Amino acid sequence: MDAPHLHLAADPDAPSDEIADVAASIRVVLADDHAPMRRSLRLLLDGEEDLGVVAEADDLASTVAHVQGCRPSVLVLGLGMPGGSSGSGGETIRQLRARAPATQIVVVTMDESPVLAQSALAAGALGFVVKDLADEELPQAIRRAARGEQYVSPRVALRLGALDRALVDDRLSAREVEVLRLIALGYTSVEVAHRLHLSPRTVETHRARIHRKLELTTRAELVRYALGRGLLKI
Repeated sequence: MDAPHLHLAADPDAPSDEIADVAASIRVVLADDHAPMRRSLRLLLDGEEDLGVVAEADDLASTVAHVQGCRPSVLVLGLGMPGGSSGSGGETIRQLRARAPATQIVVVTMDESPVLAQSALAAGALGFVVKDLADEELPQAIRRAARGEQYVSPRVALRLGALDRALVDDRLSAREVEVLRLIALGYTSVEVAHRLHLSPRTVETHRARIHRKLELTTRAELVRYALGRGLLKI
């Protein structure tokens, strides 16, 4: 694994007008444990006149150090880095926001799950960008985050709408929506448990709550509900 290293925003011997240009840009820390991905994202951001990558990190400890030391406007964060929390990454985001509240967070991930997006945004992230769309969307997401505005990749945002309706209108939890979706797709409780890293007993508890909240009794009814809510598209 490449050692995290700091990239200074400007050479102290650089002309004063060059230093001024860097100082005026949006300062970005780039954190991802995959070195090729970091290089690709850095090349992308270095091509934007108003964005300046001031540091890179490949684990949570170096991310914290660079965020606190460089005080960037925006942290571009890949989830699942060494030293971070498992699962949705929500706890990692909360920790970083607590340590550096002035730095906004844009998550970049291969996972298009609206449940993951909802968890990241609820934890304090302002941006959620799918990695294969980063070349089109990441600069815009960073600029919006620097202004305190939210950005979610449009194809994920569409799925978030279906998830939000289930969460708000029918009072389901995000986990219950995940369980419901997989059941409607035909997975058994054991298969659902394996995919979500839960015990079969926990899945059955969620299943019972879903039936009670929705006042539905059969799998066929759950499938009709999921189709009507657009949940099978998420």
